[in-house]
Amino acid sequence: MVSRTLEKVLFASRWLLAPFYLALVAALAFLLIKTMQEAWHFALLIPEAKEADVILGVLTLVDLTLTGSLIVIVIFSGYENFVSKIEARDHPDWPEWMAKIDFSGLKLKLLSSIVAISGIQLLKSFMDIHNISDRDLIWYVAIHMTFVVSGLMLAWTDRISAEKH
Repeated sequence: MVSRTLEKVLFASRWLLAPFYLALVAALAFLLIKTMQEAWHFALLIPEAKEADVILGVLTLVDLTLTGSLIVIVIFSGYENFVSKIEARDHPDWPEWMAKIDFSGLKLKLLSSIVAISGIQLLKSFMDIHNISDRDLIWYVAIHMTFVVSGLMLAWTDRISAEKH
């Protein structure tokens, strides 16, 4: 009787994660506001912008979009994996991959997104290389390579783990 009650409490505790996902929804809304600000700033800059400025503006918008996509991946995949299933058939636009991603796939998608975001930040630094110190550039490359190597190692360990099963 005691163990049954404990199991029910533990199982119900997964709902404590729901506010975390709601906080991520709020973060997505804040990111949308920042994206609209950047798009407005970019639009005002266009008439007298140089090619490098346009590329930097586009990269900033791509970076914000990837970050928003990363948040959506965490919200839906995390909710489905840890809280409750979402009835996908009630949503005709539901992406097929979302109902099939497991925790391992979620980790790989997250790290892939982080590598992409880091790569865009690095590319933005290269586009503005005259205003960035060598020391900062070395740190950007080192951090990016750390993400790349971490992603490769995570994918490799997941592959080894999957082969054993």
